Amino acid sequence: MPRDGTATRARILDTAERLVIDNGFAATSVDQVIRESKTSKGAFFHHFTSKGDLAEHLVARYAAADIAHLEDALAQVGDITDPGERLLGFLRVFEETADELMSAQSSCLYVAILTERQLVDSGSSAEITRAVLAWRREVAALFDEALRTRRPGHDLDCEALADHLFVTFEGAFILCRTTGEPEHMRRQLTTVRRLVESLLGQGDR
Repeated sequence: MPRDGTATRARILDTAERLVIDNGFAATSVDQVIRESKTSKGAFFHHFTSKGDLAEHLVARYAAADIAHLEDALAQVGDITDPGERLLGFLRVFEETADELMSAQSSCLYVAILTERQLVDSGSSAEITRAVLAWRREVAALFDEALRTRRPGHDLDCEALADHLFVTFEGAFILCRTTGEPEHMRRQLTTVRRLVESLLGQGDR
């Protein structure tokens, strides 16, 4: 019977993701991925035609997981009827899981990929754009409904507010890595949630 290569492919991707996040794409070689994933060169090239092909699959998988994380958080607050409380509940999902996130990874793959010009030029970063736009669309909708309820006639840019949450994630990754203090992710998300509470006209809860 032919062997299922799913586990091998996942192991290669897991290893490559860790190495690229830690060292950058340019500094991560195919030989290093093969060695640290404990696979053969033949197995690697069975699943990926080149280092560039590996990057595309790596980004696609990471972006899909990112969107799934967004959708899971939306589902967790889907039954909250008050739009303001739904938005705050959504923010708390990430605040409460921030320590777990930082124990699993030290930075974001997006940063590592977007700093590599050849990957951007080749279109390997297209899935990142798709994920960023998905976050903007869904989070902006939460802000829009909450603000229309709590602050009728507001002139705030909901898409910019949504982007600010995404920027907070990426900036907190850099802050955590720079200081070596992973708790900054939770602290920054707590700060965002408290600012949104003020924006909605309610105190800390």
